[in-house]
Amino acid sequence: MEILEAAQELERRGVDIVHLEVGEPNFDVPPCVREALEKAIRGGHTHYTHSQGLRELREGIAEYYAREYDVQVGPERIIVTTGTSGALALVMALLVDPGDEVLVPDPGFACYPAFVRTFHGSPRPLRLDPASGYQYDAQAVRSATTRRTKALFVNSPSNPTAALQQVETLESLAGLGLPLISDEIYHGLVYGPPATSMLEVTDDCFVLDGFSKRYAMTGLRLGWLVAPECYVAPIQRLQQNLFICASSVAQYAGLAALEQAQNDVEAMLGEYRKRRRVLLAGLEDLDLKVVTEPMGAYYVLVDTRHLETDSLRLAKRILEEAHVGVTPGVDFGAAGEGHLRFSFASSLQRIEEGLRRLRAWLKK
Repeated sequence: MEILEAAQELERRGVDIVHLEVGEPNFDVPPCVREALEKAIRGGHTHYTHSQGLRELREGIAEYYAREYDVQVGPERIIVTTGTSGALALVMALLVDPGDEVLVPDPGFACYPAFVRTFHGSPRPLRLDPASGYQYDAQAVRSATTRRTKALFVNSPSNPTAALQQVETLESLAGLGLPLISDEIYHGLVYGPPATSMLEVTDDCFVLDGFSKRYAMTGLRLGWLVAPECYVAPIQRLQQNLFICASSVAQYAGLAALEQAQNDVEAMLGEYRKRRRVLLAGLEDLDLKVVTEPMGAYYVLVDTRHLETDSLRLAKRILEEAHVGVTPGVDFGAAGEGHLRFSFASSLQRIEEGLRRLRAWLKK
């Protein structure tokens, strides 16, 4: 956010910035989503819904799991949330007491430790090895677990590594008996074998997903949580007290997305594939080392220690001197330091312009 805010300040001064730091699709919402929003407002559907979400939306999400993963999830196990952030807050409020530990991937999504600390827990980094393609290691998880460990975050496809966890890896984690929080927000944005849902491996997990990434609905703040049946009632009570319910009009838009937006998702995925190829080739041409080939999401993690070990300082230099925004790896944990994350959620033309600027800057 520091880089983004600095970029915005430069833009206010009239400087053109290429944004490769932001993990947000540059697409507008699908037409069916816009129409559903307008229809919901015209129809007066602007009031509280059931705290778990519209029944028909939860049924649509259940059908999604049956169709995509051949997994049967009852609508009663689904809580519609204010984005996956809302789902994360509910799970943390449920599981974490002061002093409890939660294992978080390192490198991993920058907000995981913040959510743990918000509920007075202690995030414990779990180092992931780039040599293994950032696969989780069950033995390392077992070694890091203490009597205060309440859960393990699993993110596949991952931010920032874009790694996809293998089925065998997920099975080994499920066998540990530790509560698993599986963040699957980038499912559907993959460039090889499909991502495996934790629900295909075990029912004893908390699965987070939503509409922000593959449907380009970031600002509508709509996600969901699938919880083990025994935890649904306390999570529902937390939802009633903390959020009441997710946005009513966004829920109608989500239902339209599930039912009508598959062609839009395929079109966006096709564009991401093109952008991925261009960015990977461009970074290789610049002799910037891609740590692992991105298999999902829209990120590329690059080892830049040959240029500068302080990733924040390097990102600031690139922004100020090349006018390209990139994300410093230190945001993602100690293992991310010395790296930069590039996002290909921007347009192909802007990615190509960013690569041209980086080439000129590196020559200097």
